[in-house]
Amino acid sequence: MKHRIAFLGLGNMGSAMATRLVQAGYKVAVYNRTAAKAKALVRLGATLAASPREAAEGASVIFAMVADDRASREVWLGRQGAMKATLASKAWAVECSTLSHGWIKRLARQVEARGVRFVDCPVTGIPSVAAAGELTLFLGADKKDIAALRPVFGAIAGSLVHFGPVGTANAYKLLVNLMGSIQIGALAEGLVMAERAGLDLQQVAETICRGAAASPQVIRNAKAMRDKHHDREIVFSGTLRLKDTLYGLDLARRYGLDARLGKASVRVLRELQAAGLGAQNESKIIDLVRARR
Repeated sequence: MKHRIAFLGLGNMGSAMATRLVQAGYKVAVYNRTAAKAKALVRLGATLAASPREAAEGASVIFAMVADDRASREVWLGRQGAMKATLASKAWAVECSTLSHGWIKRLARQVEARGVRFVDCPVTGIPSVAAAGELTLFLGADKKDIAALRPVFGAIAGSLVHFGPVGTANAYKLLVNLMGSIQIGALAEGLVMAERAGLDLQQVAETICRGAAASPQVIRNAKAMRDKHHDREIVFSGTLRLKDTLYGLDLARRYGLDARLGKASVRVLRELQAAGLGAQNESKIIDLVRARR
Protein backbone atom coordinates (compact mmCIF):
# COMPACT_ATOMS: atom_id res chain seq x y z
CA MET A 1 0.00 0.00 0.00
CA LYS A 2 1.27 3.47 -0.89
CA HIS A 3 0.56 5.52 2.17
CA ARG A 4 -0.98 8.95 2.19
CA ILE A 5 1.19 10.97 4.55
CA ALA A 6 0.67 14.12 6.58
CA PHE A 7 3.70 16.02 7.81
CA LEU A 8 3.25 18.60 10.58
CA GLY A 9 6.08 21.06 11.20
CA LEU A 10 8.47 22.35 8.55
CA GLY A 11 11.51 23.62 10.38
CA ASN A 12 14.93 22.73 9.02
CA MET A 13 14.56 19.07 9.94
CA GLY A 14 10.88 18.70 9.12
CA SER A 15 11.27 20.30 5.70
CA ALA A 16 14.12 17.96 4.80
CA MET A 17 12.23 14.89 5.99
CA ALA A 18 9.02 15.86 4.17
CA THR A 19 11.03 16.51 1.01
CA ARG A 20 12.44 12.99 1.14
CA LEU A 21 8.94 11.53 1.45
CA VAL A 22 7.68 13.52 -1.56
CA GLN A 23 10.72 12.47 -3.59
CA ALA A 24 10.03 8.85 -2.67
CA GLY A 25 6.67 9.12 -4.41
CA TYR A 26 4.35 9.44 -1.44
CA LYS A 27 1.34 11.73 -1.53
CA VAL A 28 2.21 14.21 1.21
CA ALA A 29 0.10 16.96 2.76
CA VAL A 30 2.06 19.42 4.88
CA TYR A 31 1.23 21.93 7.57
CA ASN A 32 3.36 24.62 9.13
CA ARG A 33 2.35 27.55 11.28
CA THR A 34 4.27 29.80 8.85
CA ALA A 35 2.87 28.67 5.51
CA ALA A 36 5.63 30.36 3.48
CA LYS A 37 8.07 27.66 4.61
CA ALA A 38 6.11 25.14 2.54
CA LYS A 39 6.71 26.83 -0.83
CA ALA A 40 9.58 24.60 -1.90
CA LEU A 41 7.67 21.48 -0.92
CA VAL A 42 4.58 22.57 -2.81
CA ARG A 43 6.73 23.08 -5.91
CA LEU A 44 7.91 19.49 -5.52
CA GLY A 45 4.34 18.20 -5.34
CA ALA A 46 3.28 18.37 -1.69
CA THR A 47 -0.15 19.75 -0.80
CA LEU A 48 -0.25 22.67 1.63
CA ALA A 49 -2.95 22.39 4.31
CA ALA A 50 -4.37 25.23 6.38
CA SER A 51 -4.40 23.19 9.60
CA PRO A 52 -3.08 19.92 11.03
CA ARG A 53 -6.60 18.54 10.77
CA GLU A 54 -6.77 19.32 7.07
CA ALA A 55 -3.32 17.83 6.46
CA ALA A 56 -4.26 14.62 8.26
CA GLU A 57 -7.60 14.12 6.50
CA GLY A 58 -7.54 10.61 5.01
CA ALA A 59 -3.90 10.03 5.98
CA SER A 60 -2.57 6.64 7.00
CA VAL A 61 0.70 8.00 8.47
CA ILE A 62 1.02 11.33 10.26
CA PHE A 63 4.46 12.68 11.16
CA ALA A 64 5.11 15.58 13.51
CA MET A 65 8.40 17.44 13.92
CA VAL A 66 7.80 20.48 16.11
CA ALA A 67 9.66 22.47 18.74
CA ASP A 68 8.22 21.47 22.10
CA ASP A 69 5.39 19.97 24.16
CA ARG A 70 3.10 22.92 23.59
CA ALA A 71 3.44 22.77 19.81
CA SER A 72 3.02 18.99 19.86
CA ARG A 73 -0.18 19.26 21.89
CA GLU A 74 -1.57 21.82 19.45
CA VAL A 75 -0.85 19.91 16.22
CA TRP A 76 -2.17 16.62 17.57
CA LEU A 77 -4.96 17.51 19.99
CA GLY A 78 -5.78 21.18 19.41
CA ARG A 79 -9.12 22.43 18.04
CA GLN A 80 -7.77 21.90 14.52
CA GLY A 81 -5.41 19.10 15.49
CA ALA A 82 -4.68 15.98 13.50
CA MET A 83 -6.76 13.81 15.81
CA LYS A 84 -9.85 15.76 14.75
CA ALA A 85 -9.44 14.49 11.18
CA THR A 86 -11.03 11.42 9.64
CA LEU A 87 -8.03 9.15 9.19
CA ALA A 88 -7.44 6.02 7.20
CA SER A 89 -8.24 2.80 9.07
CA LYS A 90 -5.53 1.78 11.55
CA ALA A 91 -3.43 4.89 10.90
CA TRP A 92 -0.11 5.61 12.58
CA ALA A 93 0.92 8.73 14.48
CA VAL A 94 4.71 9.16 14.33
CA GLU A 95 6.03 11.78 16.76
CA CYS A 96 9.59 12.75 15.82
CA SER A 97 9.91 15.84 18.02
CA THR A 98 12.12 15.97 21.12
CA LEU A 99 9.51 16.22 23.88
CA SER A 100 9.26 15.70 27.61
CA HIS A 101 8.89 12.12 28.77
CA GLY A 102 5.65 12.81 30.60
CA TRP A 103 4.06 14.38 27.54
CA ILE A 104 5.08 11.63 25.11
CA LYS A 105 3.42 9.06 27.37
CA ARG A 106 0.23 11.11 27.77
CA LEU A 107 0.09 11.85 24.05
CA ALA A 108 0.46 8.17 23.20
CA ARG A 109 -2.44 7.25 25.50
CA GLN A 110 -4.71 9.89 24.00
CA VAL A 111 -3.82 9.00 20.41
CA GLU A 112 -4.24 5.28 20.99
CA ALA A 113 -7.63 5.90 22.65
CA ARG A 114 -8.75 7.16 19.23
CA GLY A 115 -7.74 3.88 17.58
CA VAL A 116 -4.52 5.29 16.10
CA ARG A 117 -1.23 3.41 16.50
CA PHE A 118 1.51 5.52 18.09
CA VAL A 119 5.24 5.50 17.31
CA ASP A 120 7.69 7.33 19.56
CA CYS A 121 10.32 8.32 16.97
CA PRO A 122 12.87 11.00 17.88
CA VAL A 123 15.67 11.39 15.36
CA THR A 124 19.34 12.16 15.36
CA GLY A 125 21.17 14.01 12.62
CA ILE A 126 21.48 17.55 11.30
CA PRO A 127 19.42 19.00 8.40
CA SER A 128 21.99 18.02 5.76
CA VAL A 129 21.82 14.42 7.00
CA ALA A 130 18.02 14.58 6.85
CA ALA A 131 18.19 15.93 3.29
CA ALA A 132 20.34 12.93 2.32
CA GLY A 133 17.85 10.50 3.88
CA GLU A 134 20.48 9.27 6.34
CA LEU A 135 18.90 10.09 9.70
CA THR A 136 18.96 7.61 12.55
CA LEU A 137 15.50 7.00 13.98
CA PHE A 138 15.16 6.04 17.64
CA LEU A 139 11.99 3.97 17.94
CA GLY A 140 9.67 3.23 20.82
CA ALA A 141 6.76 1.17 19.50
CA ASP A 142 5.40 -2.28 18.83
CA LYS A 143 7.72 -4.30 16.57
CA LYS A 144 4.85 -4.97 14.17
CA ASP A 145 4.31 -1.24 13.66
CA ILE A 146 7.98 -0.68 12.95
CA ALA A 147 8.00 -3.52 10.44
CA ALA A 148 4.91 -2.12 8.70
CA LEU A 149 6.42 1.37 8.47
CA ARG A 150 9.90 0.30 7.42
CA PRO A 151 9.40 1.30 3.74
CA VAL A 152 8.29 4.79 4.83
CA PHE A 153 11.15 5.10 7.27
CA GLY A 154 13.53 4.01 4.54
CA ALA A 155 12.85 7.25 2.67
CA ILE A 156 14.19 9.38 5.54
CA ALA A 157 16.60 7.21 7.49
CA GLY A 158 19.70 5.14 7.03
CA SER A 159 19.41 3.45 10.42
CA LEU A 160 16.64 2.39 12.81
CA VAL A 161 17.23 1.64 16.49
CA HIS A 162 14.34 0.01 18.37
CA PHE A 163 14.58 0.52 22.13
CA GLY A 164 11.28 -1.02 23.22
CA PRO A 165 7.74 0.23 23.85
CA VAL A 166 6.53 3.82 23.58
CA GLY A 167 8.61 6.15 25.77
CA THR A 168 11.88 4.24 25.57
CA ALA A 169 13.13 6.06 22.48
CA ASN A 170 12.18 9.41 24.01
CA ALA A 171 14.10 8.52 27.19
CA TYR A 172 17.18 7.67 25.15
CA LYS A 173 16.99 10.89 23.13
CA LEU A 174 16.65 13.00 26.29
CA LEU A 175 19.59 11.40 28.08
CA VAL A 176 21.79 11.74 25.00
CA ASN A 177 20.85 15.39 24.55
CA LEU A 178 21.51 16.03 28.23
CA MET A 179 24.97 14.54 27.77
CA GLY A 180 25.42 16.71 24.67
CA SER A 181 24.64 19.86 26.65
CA ILE A 182 27.35 18.97 29.14
CA GLN A 183 29.83 18.26 26.34
CA ILE A 184 29.18 21.63 24.68
CA GLY A 185 29.73 23.52 27.94
CA ALA A 186 32.93 21.59 28.63
CA LEU A 187 34.13 22.24 25.09
CA ALA A 188 33.58 26.00 25.45
CA GLU A 189 35.55 26.07 28.70
CA GLY A 190 38.34 24.00 27.17
CA LEU A 191 38.70 26.27 24.15
CA VAL A 192 38.75 29.42 26.29
CA MET A 193 41.38 27.78 28.49
CA ALA A 194 43.43 27.08 25.36
CA GLU A 195 43.18 30.74 24.28
CA ARG A 196 44.34 31.98 27.68
CA ALA A 197 47.22 29.52 27.63
CA GLY A 198 48.39 31.04 24.34
CA LEU A 199 47.51 28.07 22.14
CA ASP A 200 46.31 28.45 18.56
CA LEU A 201 42.53 28.03 18.64
CA GLN A 202 42.30 26.54 15.15
CA GLN A 203 44.94 23.94 15.91
CA VAL A 204 43.34 23.08 19.24
CA ALA A 205 39.88 22.71 17.71
CA GLU A 206 41.19 20.49 14.92
CA THR A 207 43.12 18.33 17.36
CA ILE A 208 40.12 17.93 19.67
CA CYS A 209 38.07 16.79 16.68
CA ARG A 210 40.58 13.99 16.05
CA GLY A 211 41.09 13.04 19.69
CA ALA A 212 39.52 11.00 22.44
CA ALA A 213 37.17 13.81 23.49
CA ALA A 214 35.58 14.01 20.03
CA SER A 215 31.95 13.17 19.38
CA PRO A 216 29.68 14.39 16.58
CA GLN A 217 28.38 16.99 19.03
CA VAL A 218 31.86 18.16 19.98
CA ILE A 219 33.12 18.16 16.39
CA ARG A 220 30.23 20.25 15.09
CA ASN A 221 30.44 22.79 17.89
CA ALA A 222 34.24 22.96 17.92
CA LYS A 223 34.15 24.03 14.28
CA ALA A 224 31.40 26.57 14.94
CA MET A 225 33.27 28.01 17.94
CA ARG A 226 36.53 28.15 16.00
CA ASP A 227 34.92 29.88 13.01
CA LYS A 228 32.54 32.04 15.10
CA HIS A 229 29.55 30.66 13.21
CA HIS A 230 27.06 31.61 15.89
CA ASP A 231 24.56 33.74 14.00
CA ARG A 232 24.64 31.95 10.64
CA GLU A 233 24.41 28.33 9.52
CA ILE A 234 22.28 27.77 12.61
CA VAL A 235 21.97 24.04 13.11
CA PHE A 236 20.67 24.01 16.68
CA SER A 237 19.85 27.11 18.68
CA GLY A 238 20.56 27.83 22.31
CA THR A 239 16.80 28.04 22.89
CA LEU A 240 16.22 24.52 21.64
CA ARG A 241 19.24 23.23 23.55
CA LEU A 242 17.85 24.73 26.76
CA LYS A 243 14.46 23.13 26.13
CA ASP A 244 16.00 19.71 25.55
CA THR A 245 18.20 20.05 28.63
CA LEU A 246 15.25 20.95 30.84
CA TYR A 247 13.30 17.97 29.52
CA GLY A 248 16.33 15.78 30.23
CA LEU A 249 16.59 17.07 33.79
CA ASP A 250 12.91 16.36 34.31
CA LEU A 251 13.51 12.77 33.22
CA ALA A 252 16.49 12.50 35.57
CA ARG A 253 14.34 13.68 38.49
CA ARG A 254 11.72 11.06 37.66
CA TYR A 255 14.34 8.40 38.35
CA GLY A 256 15.87 10.03 41.43
CA LEU A 257 19.04 11.27 39.75
CA ASP A 258 20.58 14.55 40.86
CA ALA A 259 21.99 15.55 37.49
CA ARG A 260 24.41 18.20 38.71
CA LEU A 261 26.34 18.58 35.48
CA GLY A 262 23.08 18.95 33.61
CA LYS A 263 21.99 21.67 36.02
CA ALA A 264 25.24 23.52 35.38
CA SER A 265 24.49 23.37 31.65
CA VAL A 266 21.06 24.87 32.25
CA ARG A 267 22.60 27.82 34.08
CA VAL A 268 24.81 28.82 31.16
CA LEU A 269 22.01 28.25 28.64
CA ARG A 270 19.74 30.47 30.72
CA GLU A 271 22.47 33.12 30.61
CA LEU A 272 22.39 32.87 26.82
CA GLN A 273 18.63 33.39 26.85
CA ALA A 274 18.84 36.31 29.28
CA ALA A 275 21.39 38.00 27.01
CA GLY A 276 18.97 37.76 24.08
CA LEU A 277 21.21 35.28 22.25
CA GLY A 278 19.04 32.16 22.38
CA ALA A 279 18.22 32.26 18.66
CA GLN A 280 21.90 31.92 17.78
CA ASN A 281 23.75 28.63 17.53
CA GLU A 282 24.32 26.84 20.83
CA SER A 283 28.04 27.38 20.12
CA LYS A 284 27.55 31.00 21.22
CA ILE A 285 28.04 29.94 24.83
CA ILE A 286 31.79 30.21 24.26
CA ASP A 287 31.43 34.01 24.35
CA LEU A 288 29.74 33.79 27.74
CA VAL A 289 32.64 31.72 29.02
CA ARG A 290 35.13 34.23 27.56
CA ALA A 291 33.44 37.04 29.49
CA ARG A 292 33.91 35.32 32.84
CA ARG A 293 36.80 36.20 35.10
